[in-house]
Amino acid sequence: MTLRIIISIILLFSISACNKNKDVTYTSVDKIDPYVSYKEGFEEFENNNFVDANIKFLEAETNFLDPTFAAKSAIMSSFCLYSANFYEEAEESLNRYVKKYPAEKNVMYAHYLMAIISFEQIREEQYDLKPLLEAKRKINSFLKDYPASEYAIDLNFKKGLVENQFAAKELYIAKYYIEVQKWVPAINRLKSIVKNYDKTVFIEEALHRLVEIHYHIGLKEEANKYASILGYNYNSSEWFEQSYKLLNKNYEKALKIEKKEKGDSLFKKIINKIKLK
Repeated sequence: MTLRIIISIILLFSISACNKNKDVTYTSVDKIDPYVSYKEGFEEFENNNFVDANIKFLEAETNFLDPTFAAKSAIMSSFCLYSANFYEEAEESLNRYVKKYPAEKNVMYAHYLMAIISFEQIREEQYDLKPLLEAKRKINSFLKDYPASEYAIDLNFKKGLVENQFAAKELYIAKYYIEVQKWVPAINRLKSIVKNYDKTVFIEEALHRLVEIHYHIGLKEEANKYASILGYNYNSSEWFEQSYKLLNKNYEKALKIEKKEKGDSLFKKIINKIKLK
């Protein structure tokens, strides 16, 4: 049951209750002052009473003769629903606003808010892909239509987070395939990260996993290719070190010798400083 239906039911029962306590005949109906409704809605909004504020803003929108003020009331109503975490109702309200007031200056903000609603519904990488795809679509659409807007900086940042989430999902699935030794689908998922999400934090691990799988199945030339990419771009990362260890079996031995030589050299320097001459 949507919030709109709930509100309608509440109003219906309220009207019915009033009818029982009053005479049936009426001579006039008091006209609602939309300015008062808007002011009351804003007061409720500032007190975080978002549902009550939404009702007042809808009341104001209905009674404003000036379409500019009606549009402002409508966008405030949508924002109240969003603030109350009624995402579905907020999106419906925003879509209605965009259709009803297409020339209003806050239309850009309405599209921004719709992108934010989709973004905030993204869950962990193992869950549903639909919110991710929807957030990506709306963010890209906004950035295409309003690239120089004040909201573009925020959505560009969130776009990076969405891409990280896509890469995380691909890596999560790839690891599952590795666990069950399904090498081909695992490689395809990892290659997708390398091709589509090379700016994310998961690129280094994806390259290492490609080294690991190809080495394991005997394709050492391919393993060396991905190790070279990893080494060229991320030679100080832990994932490059793991790939290097995998491809160079003498790595641990060489590392111990190097540490010993450094230790001996330092020890000799100390002895030379303190010995009697």
